[in-house]
Amino acid sequence: MENNTKHRKSPFARFHTPWYSWHDNIIIIILIFLALLIITAILDSLFNIPMSLIADPENGALEMFLMYFSTIVQWVVFLGYPLLLKKDRPMVKALTPKAKGNNIKMFLIGLLLGGGQNALCILFAVLHGDVHLVFDSFKPLPLIAILIAVFIQSSSEELMCRNFLYQRLARGHKSPLVPILGNSLIFMALHLMNPGISAVPIIHLVAIAVLYSLFVYYFDSIWLPMAAHTAWNYTQNIIFGLPNSGIVPSFSIFRLEASTATSNFIYDPSFGVEGAPLALLFTVAIIVVTIILGRKYKEKEPLKVWG
Repeated sequence: MENNTKHRKSPFARFHTPWYSWHDNIIIIILIFLALLIITAILDSLFNIPMSLIADPENGALEMFLMYFSTIVQWVVFLGYPLLLKKDRPMVKALTPKAKGNNIKMFLIGLLLGGGQNALCILFAVLHGDVHLVFDSFKPLPLIAILIAVFIQSSSEELMCRNFLYQRLARGHKSPLVPILGNSLIFMALHLMNPGISAVPIIHLVAIAVLYSLFVYYFDSIWLPMAAHTAWNYTQNIIFGLPNSGIVPSFSIFRLEASTATSNFIYDPSFGVEGAPLALLFTVAIIVVTIILGRKYKEKEPLKVWG
């Protein structure tokens, strides 16, 4: 009762949930997040030592696999933290089938949505003459291995932003805008050092993060954005061989033979299709549809993972 009394006296009490504490302060959450990032960077530097010894610079498939697979360190840190702290342990439930939307149906929808949106953007770029793709190779085993590695990388970003940050911000704040916008802005900030970053990619990074957050908010599913994120990265980088967040693949089914090398409405040669306004407009359209369908899907209640 004493804590609740103090809570009511706070000028921000009307914005906070009844179980809000200092641990749920936005600044504290960001500091914890940064500390975990530093730990991740340290472990990642150690993890990359043996990889550099076994990597073959002439084996593009191995290079791509190791690049994506190395992000498993993020899983170790950002899943290990809530497992160690009893107060944060409930957020682990959001990763399991105990969350209503974590099911095969939502996962498949995510794969179709992420891969479909990316493929559609690439189709427009090809038809417009911005890119010329040619078949390079089809090697099933490396492609399957890299798919697993891409899932580890893509889902690790969802673990960090749509799970850790989203759940921590949602626990102490009544408005869903706090966790949705909060994790989206930090997600964008994590990509600011990517090659080819510019105004449109920055806006699109925020938009795509908002979309993935809405998946969690409306459908109670982290599997949905994990699948969509994986399909987007794999389709762009490994299937079509285009830059993914500025990273050019060394192994892919198709490869980029020629490009206009100019930025336009459909394609950005430095950042790929996701750096162009067309992909951003598609994402905004999907956000609108998600809100409409999400409201019909259920009468949204405050997230109960922390209940």
